[in-house]
Amino acid sequence: MKILAVGDLVGSAGVKKLKTELPKLRENEKIDFVIVNGENAGEGMGITKKNFDDILEEEVDVITMGNHTWGKKDIFKFIDHPKLLRPANYCKGVPGKGYNIYNCMDKKIAVINLIGRVDVNVLSENPFLIAKDLVEKLQNKTDIIIIDFHAEATAEKIALGYYLDGKVTAIFGTHTHVQTADETILENGTAYITDIGMTGPKKSVIGMDIQASIKRFETTLPERYKIAGGDTMLNGVVFDVDNSTNKVKNIKRIRM
Repeated sequence: MKILAVGDLVGSAGVKKLKTELPKLRENEKIDFVIVNGENAGEGMGITKKNFDDILEEEVDVITMGNHTWGKKDIFKFIDHPKLLRPANYCKGVPGKGYNIYNCMDKKIAVINLIGRVDVNVLSENPFLIAKDLVEKLQNKTDIIIIDFHAEATAEKIALGYYLDGKVTAIFGTHTHVQTADETILENGTAYITDIGMTGPKKSVIGMDIQASIKRFETTLPERYKIAGGDTMLNGVVFDVDNSTNKVKNIKRIRM
């Protein structure tokens, strides 16, 4: 089985790029299951109903979120959709689901969405403890467990990789929008990459207009961010899972 994870969609440009490239990826890479991070699809912050519907049109299996989950009020119209996940370590009682189990090729695939706590301006529960509890709950109910860890600090992401090595199938990082070249299969069999990158404007500052971004750093004034124009790129990763062992036998970065 091949599982594709696509990095943070940035604005309508990112959604359009997904719609253009995903059919090619499905065919060329023989993809069976698709996870997309959509927390920036709503022009950089949150996700709208239109964004959500456009992504689902591509038969995406799971849409994960992050620190901008509540960036658009639209989300409360579809927060309970089975294909939408928000971080599982958000405070107890918030709407939506932090994980779900999906069926694909006679396998049960659990996808968990988590958010980091280091340098992320969101009050959340400890992702390590929540992950541990969820994995213990799911390991005998599923064949495959995949985690999207939406976090800023590379150290926090790497630590979670080692913490869960051998207990989950794969962990991929999102949020920083910069693809890392550290894809690996850890000692006990868990596939890991610190960040899978973003899908959106290529000539940009993590998807945003260059001059607006520079002005913010140069003046420290609250210049309004806006999505950059121009050519777009798609970043992601493919996990090739052995159907007999349910372990990843190969991990491949995608940059289009």
